[in-house]
Amino acid sequence: MIETAVQWLLDLVAAPTVGLASVFIISFISATLLPLGSEPAVFAVIKANPALFWPAILVATLGNTLGGAVDYFLGYRAKVAFAKERQSRWFGWLKRYGAKTMLLSWLPGVGDPLCTLAGWLHLPFWPSLMYMAIGKFARYLTMTIALLYVPDSFWKSLGDMLTRITG
Repeated sequence: MIETAVQWLLDLVAAPTVGLASVFIISFISATLLPLGSEPAVFAVIKANPALFWPAILVATLGNTLGGAVDYFLGYRAKVAFAKERQSRWFGWLKRYGAKTMLLSWLPGVGDPLCTLAGWLHLPFWPSLMYMAIGKFARYLTMTIALLYVPDSFWKSLGDMLTRITG
């Protein structure tokens, strides 16, 4: 049942048929519910239509930042769940540097919990959101530019290899 639901979701947000909407949805979900990487979706849309470079980067940044805002509000309401962790180094670090720590919200495995902890600590929302957006924008821009510099022949050979393996 879970496999069917995941396949349905992946079919729903397939980049070639939906484009920027899929980038938004995948970017949002990857910051909240599922451990999903949104960079491949951004890259796929841009590779398929280079004219969408800036719109795709901005839509991915918006979706991922709004997902970070959801994490923030979950943390804002979850004081009881994190009560045992209050003395950990993360809390001291977040209190010391404040909203600027949201520049690290792009980090895999660490970024989403940072957004949640920022909400738990009631760091100022708008500055936190601004720093989240800056960090996430920098990630999408850097990753997409790096992926675009990889020659098409590499992607073709990688696709051929994966086709043979799964084939």
